[in-house]
Amino acid sequence: MKSALQNITCLIVDDEAEACDRLEHLLQKITNVEVIGKETNAEKGIAEAVRLFPDVVFLDVEMPEKNGFEVIKSIHGRDVFPTFIFVTGYNQYAIKAIRNAAFDYLLKPVDIDEMREAVERFRSAQREKLTTVLPAKLKSQFSLTDREIEIIRLLREGKTSKEIGEILFISIHTVDTHRRNILQKTNTGSTAALFSLLDILR
Repeated sequence: MKSALQNITCLIVDDEAEACDRLEHLLQKITNVEVIGKETNAEKGIAEAVRLFPDVVFLDVEMPEKNGFEVIKSIHGRDVFPTFIFVTGYNQYAIKAIRNAAFDYLLKPVDIDEMREAVERFRSAQREKLTTVLPAKLKSQFSLTDREIEIIRLLREGKTSKEIGEILFISIHTVDTHRRNILQKTNTGSTAALFSLLDILR
């Protein structure tokens, strides 16, 4: 998982272009948040979520092709597990949204303070998972060591083997040995597959 200080990447999926633009405008005002995509078509939104692996998907509920709940199901069906925050004008969906494991629920028109609070709740939740939940799962399920978990954390921050070696005061050869061991223990054939596993575990 990413460091809490790194950018939170966001995808916006809403059939109204004006709503997409407004959400993007609000998110651009929040520190360490990056909008990496906007889609007004549900199917294209699903494809972009699978392609981009965003941290958060801001998702409308009522859309012509698929509703928000169907979009979540489709993305999960492709083994991609971002956090979903519903943004809609229909407050009757609040309870159903919670039952469908949406992280948060914002009503249109979204207020900048409410958006900032939602982002900060997400950031706090990620920090908690980074420091306690995910390491515990990696240790119990795959017998990873503390050093291997630290290397995974640095990999998720985009660090190269050389940079990891400099941070941890170990050789590149040692880092690469740890990386091979991590992939073997987790039965993942690549770093990308490892990251997909981490998204599922969180």
